[in-house]
Amino acid sequence: MDILMKKANENAIEGIKNKEGGPFGAVIVDKEGNIIANGNNKVIKNNDPTAHAEIIAIREACKKLNTYDLKDYILYTSCEPCPMCLSATIWANIKTIYYGCTRKDAEEIGFRDNYIYDYLEGKNKDVVKLENIERNECLKTFERYKEENGIIY
Repeated sequence: MDILMKKANENAIEGIKNKEGGPFGAVIVDKEGNIIANGNNKVIKNNDPTAHAEIIAIREACKKLNTYDLKDYILYTSCEPCPMCLSATIWANIKTIYYGCTRKDAEEIGFRDNYIYDYLEGKNKDVVKLENIERNECLKTFERYKEENGIIY
């Protein structure tokens, strides 16, 4: 087994052992393969539905490196990232993700990523009510941000 995937999987096992959350683990490494951050699912421990292994690892790496841009780093995760973790990885600018189990494997043990993927594909719109209100007022805040940050388009 790849040593970095092995470590991601060990993080998952540790989280299960400590009853912190689901069977998910992650590591973020530099291009030389040095581990920068570890993560395991801590949804139950933290009472936080966003405390997935990848998010924990991203937060740890950003704090340690004092940056929000992880473009020079690689994510290893024991399972294909859910939509939230995939989005967080993209926002962190990580360009390479290696994963073990698939989202189908996760579905087979009771995790519900697929209903979010379905929603994003325009199916199953009952998942959440999404309604645009007060846009003009909120746009004033965007304009202020543009002005204060010298953003020119």
